[in-house]
Amino acid sequence: MDAATTSLWIEAGRGLAFAGGAFAFGLAGAGSARGIAAAVQQATGVLSEKPQMFTQLLILVALPGTQGFYGFITAFMLAMRSGLMAGNLVITPGTGLALFFIGLGCGIAQYVSAIKQGEASAASIAWVARRPEESGRAILFPALVETYAVVALLAAILFILWLTAPGATAFLGNTASH
Repeated sequence: MDAATTSLWIEAGRGLAFAGGAFAFGLAGAGSARGIAAAVQQATGVLSEKPQMFTQLLILVALPGTQGFYGFITAFMLAMRSGLMAGNLVITPGTGLALFFIGLGCGIAQYVSAIKQGEASAASIAWVARRPEESGRAILFPALVETYAVVALLAAILFILWLTAPGATAFLGNTASH
C-alpha cells in the first residue's frame, strides 16, 4: 500500500472512531438532560408545596445524569485506546467502523436509559411526596434502570479494549493479516 493510500486509510478509520466517540457522549448527554428535566418537572411541583423535601428529591433528580458521564467515559476510552490522545492513530477503517458502532450503540443505550430513568425518578418523586418515609425504597426503581446503563458502559469498555489490544489484527502496524 503506498503512502497516500495508507494515509487515506488511516483518516477513514480516524473519522469513524471520532464519530463513535461523538455519538457516545452526545447521545448520552442529551438523554441525561431530558431525563433530569422530567424529574425536575415533578420535583418542582412537589417542592412548591413541600420545600423541606429538597434533599430527599435531589438524589432522584440527579440519577439520570449518570448516563452523560458514562457516555463521556466511553468517548474518552475510544480516544485513549484508538491512539488519538497519544497522537498515533493508525487504525483501519474496519476497526474505525467497529469503534463507531460501539460508540453509537452505547450512546443510544445511554440516551434511552437516561430518559426512562428520568421517568422512573419522576414516579418515585410522586411516591415520596405522598410518603416521605419511603424515599429509601423509592430510589430502587430508577436504580433498576441504571443497571442497563452500566451494562452498556461495561460492554463498550470491553469491546474497545478487545478491538484495540496490542497485537489486534485490525491495526495497520500488524501486517500479518493483510
